[in-house]
Amino acid sequence: QVQLVESGGGLVQAGESLRLSCAASGNIVSINTMGWYRQGPGKQRELVAGITRGGSTNYADSVKGRFTISRDNAKNTVYLQMNSLKPEDTGVYYCECRTWLGGDYWGQGTQVTVSS
Repeated sequence: QVQLVESGGGLVQAGESLRLSCAASGNIVSINTMGWYRQGPGKQRELVAGITRGGSTNYADSVKGRFTISRDNAKNTVYLQMNSLKPEDTGVYYCECRTWLGGDYWGQGTQVTVSS
């Protein structure tokens, strides 16, 4: 079992920045990939960014060049630095991890609201 706790959401104006954090606990040695998803109002949950244990990353086209995902394996924490935020980035952001054993775990989500 892995537990994930997100923090760092809030209300900002367009063009501003936020950094989300996700701390993992439990069976952390089994964690392979970690990622951030978001669900906007009336939209389906979508992948924002992902990172492997080795540091390889992937991003949704809509956030490339603005968001950066990083991972501190020593602290069991994954971050999402979000710059140049837009109103369409508004949503609940969820941290997710997948383990070598096939497990898939989610955090409770943190709200990000970007006003125009």
